[in-house]
Amino acid sequence: MTKPRLYSGMQPSADSLQLGNYVGALKPWKALQEEHDAFFSVVDLHALTVPQDPATLREKIRRTAAQYIAAGISPEKSTLYVQSHVPAHTELAWILNTITGFGEAGRMTQFKDKSSRQGADATSVGLFAYPVLMAADILLYQTEVVPVGDDQRQHVELTRDLAERFNSRFGKTFTIPKALIGGDDARIYDLQNPTSKMSKSAESMAGVIWVLDEPAVSAKKIMRAVTDDEGVVAYDREKKPGVSNLLSIYSSLSGRAIPEIVAEYEGQGYGSLKKNLAELVVAEFGPVRERAHELMADPAELDRLLSRNADRANEAAQTTLAAAYDAVGLLRRG
Repeated sequence: MTKPRLYSGMQPSADSLQLGNYVGALKPWKALQEEHDAFFSVVDLHALTVPQDPATLREKIRRTAAQYIAAGISPEKSTLYVQSHVPAHTELAWILNTITGFGEAGRMTQFKDKSSRQGADATSVGLFAYPVLMAADILLYQTEVVPVGDDQRQHVELTRDLAERFNSRFGKTFTIPKALIGGDDARIYDLQNPTSKMSKSAESMAGVIWVLDEPAVSAKKIMRAVTDDEGVVAYDREKKPGVSNLLSIYSSLSGRAIPEIVAEYEGQGYGSLKKNLAELVVAEFGPVRERAHELMADPAELDRLLSRNADRANEAAQTTLAAAYDAVGLLRRG
């Protein structure tokens, strides 16, 4: 029986992935690769929509790939590669650009938000076309399932629209993908500002748990997490955002239901919850951190592994790209 095709990726935008990336993406990916023909990419081309130092970006690409593997994304079970190693991503993106409406692209929420903050002159065409490149990423592999966060839902809808439009105009070429959106339990908030999503762009790093943090650093951040004055361990996102966030993290890493955890800490203060959560985070990230550093210590071998996976990705991508080129009437090279 053929496994359904899956595609997802993350940008190499920091030296380390953070807890939200781990809970919201890497842990689900690890499980999903068992039942899917999974393609996971380090989407380095997307990272170019903001200014990058070339040497730093190159290092971040390797570090992100190493953390994928260290967290359990298997280069044998899945196709794990670097986006720019497969030229068909940008080639298909150009074709899709030609069937994307200017107003359609301009209505993407993330583009509107970022461009309104940056101003027109500081906003690149790359940022404008970002969702079209994402559509190419997905459609290139005849993807059926796209695990993404809720903030990417609109981009997957655009991908579906473009696939249907292309198929209608030029004949059946692309599979119409479906988004697999993580639930609220996969949403991790900042430890110091628990009404905002944990993010690499947070104003203060005190509220962000990094996968590659030293154990003492992670524990210290959790012990200093914002809670409230009630001293009652209970889940209520509106009234108790800080405590609820700690419970969500605990549940996500332990696999235990939140009501069960709440019952365990009945009559106890926040100190016990924080202490045990810190121990859980340190135990979870310890092996990941160790394995990631092993991989990063041998960049040549890591590069060879990524190259082999890129060959697999390129083979699948070229089949789709050739079909798209034929469909629109481009002349094949003789």
